[in-house]
Amino acid sequence: MLKGTGKPDYAACVDIATQAALKEMVIPSILVVALTIAVGLVLGAEAAGAFIMVTTITGIMLALTLNNAGGAWDNAKKYIESGAHGGKGSFAHKAAVVGDTVGDPCKDTAGPSLHVVIKLVGTLSLVLAPLFLM
Repeated sequence: MLKGTGKPDYAACVDIATQAALKEMVIPSILVVALTIAVGLVLGAEAAGAFIMVTTITGIMLALTLNNAGGAWDNAKKYIESGAHGGKGSFAHKAAVVGDTVGDPCKDTAGPSLHVVIKLVGTLSLVLAPLFLM
């Protein structure tokens, strides 16, 4: 029976979370690479250029939205904790905690990770451009 007296194994928790996160990123990574190559080979260089443009435009807009929304949720919680709308323990604070729980991954991981997708598509298209011209 667990008594709650043992020390937590933080390294094991981080290891489990990291392995699960890496496993979950395999399919999205393959999808980005495969789509970039497929568009260039099947539709040609002009379509690959359009794919880069659309990826960049939508990626930047979505990243900005995620970063700003996550920051707004975080700031709303801090504002309520400073005493506004009933302060800590109020219904507004409970709602803000839920919002911050959603907002933190948005601003810390999802938004910045889109930068990697944009760079990957651009770099891959540039490297494979001679192949797309054939």
